[in-house]
Amino acid sequence: MNRLAVPALVFGLFAGAALSSASAAENDYLKLYTTRGDFDSVREDVEIAITNRGLVVDHVSHISDMLERTGKDLGLAGNIYGKAESLQFCSATVSRRMMQADPSNIVFCPYIVVIYTLPKDPKTVYVGYRRPQLVGSDASRTSLKAVEDLLDGIVKEALNLK
Repeated sequence: MNRLAVPALVFGLFAGAALSSASAAENDYLKLYTTRGDFDSVREDVEIAITNRGLVVDHVSHISDMLERTGKDLGLAGNIYGKAESLQFCSATVSRRMMQADPSNIVFCPYIVVIYTLPKDPKTVYVGYRRPQLVGSDASRTSLKAVEDLLDGIVKEALNLK
């Protein structure tokens, strides 16, 4: 799979979830919050919440830009998102515990938080993450729960929900 396909796949998971303002959706694979505001401000708040934990955003995927560019090349009209980005990062401590519990937990790393708006409502900003499946031994499930707690804490801090 190429580098552009992975972010598109991640956002494909979130595209169908439309929520009213100040709400959250949760299911087996996704936790998605909404807030009213400006995309750039919310995105900055998410990055600050990540760095407040001593973590570094190591990659930003500009999903809406990629889809707009490739849509034109493919002859597909219309924008899926107003703006959409994903922030990728990792935690040496949390990741190490997760992979020590079960080396196959590598599939849950890196961690990604998505931020997006929809074209018809640019002031509703969606912020979410893919929920890690709590699988394996007790140690594995505990470590994966710590990943989810980290992601949820980041989003809640960014949206002032703590």
